[in-house]
Amino acid sequence: MTTLGRSGVEVSELSFGAAGIGNLFTAVTDEQASQAVHAAWTSGIRYFDTAPHYGLGLSERRLGAALREHPRTAYTVSTKVGRRLEPTDAGGDDLADGFAVPATHHRVWDFSADGVRRALTASLERLGLDRVDVVYLHDPDDHAEQAFREGCPALEKLRSEGVVGAIGAGMNQTAMLTRFVRETDVDVVLCAGRYTLLDQRALADLLPAAADRGTSVVIGGAFNSGLLADPKPGATYNYAAAPPELLDRALRLKAVAERHGTTLRGAALAFCAAHPAVASVLVGARSPYEVRDCAEQFAAPVPADFWQELRAERLLPEDAPVPGEEGP
Repeated sequence: MTTLGRSGVEVSELSFGAAGIGNLFTAVTDEQASQAVHAAWTSGIRYFDTAPHYGLGLSERRLGAALREHPRTAYTVSTKVGRRLEPTDAGGDDLADGFAVPATHHRVWDFSADGVRRALTASLERLGLDRVDVVYLHDPDDHAEQAFREGCPALEKLRSEGVVGAIGAGMNQTAMLTRFVRETDVDVVLCAGRYTLLDQRALADLLPAAADRGTSVVIGGAFNSGLLADPKPGATYNYAAAPPELLDRALRLKAVAERHGTTLRGAALAFCAAHPAVASVLVGARSPYEVRDCAEQFAAPVPADFWQELRAERLLPEDAPVPGEEGP
């Protein structure tokens, strides 16, 4: 277990992302969702991340139900604020926003102090919990002024009141996350897809700033939405068809992994975890098989020669920390 910043909140080095059990792109049953969470638990995962955005609250409801059999002090839960859910009778589904659920609600962007508290209260009701351990501002890209002026101070107040243990922001970019690290008192940031074997943008700004400030980083999107899990024609990168040059690069990475008797999936997870500022690697999963596979890959050592060949072939920057080396 690793502690997030100076918060005292602990997370497992591998964590469970619950977007999939909120019917991300494809529906899963309540039973399948429960089995996925159970597989995560039996694999040693103790940190679970969700959000109201994931399936219009379905992910939170399913995660809370699946964790109910375990002692509350034995696991860490994070959720997010910034999108309030308001009832609607418009009908239809939510696939335009990526989730195979009925459109019973619509999302309202709201990073105000009142919006943060209302969103968190609603999340606690869906989760069936009296507290969550970590709260992130969720994707404030187009709402920076309100997020910094109102949202972040509101989270700081909730933390000082003991309502939450740690606070942060979660995004798919590094520039604003770096600003959160430098200008606010966040404990942790969640960076999705910007520190992987294909994209090391976080190495230039976010990760050095976090290491400097003692702020923890949780890395999501280790597989860049699929390309690094199984590179082949039609594979996705950032939730769209992978460009040919990135597919070629991923196939080269896979070939090097196979030459060294390891897997690209295992290497992708190990790379994310190797930076000293990284507290946990978040993997999204919708089935017990996916969870167990990630846990097995994460636990398997990656040969040092693999990393050396990646550097020799210019497939990895020289300054990117790898397992077994001290980071910057």
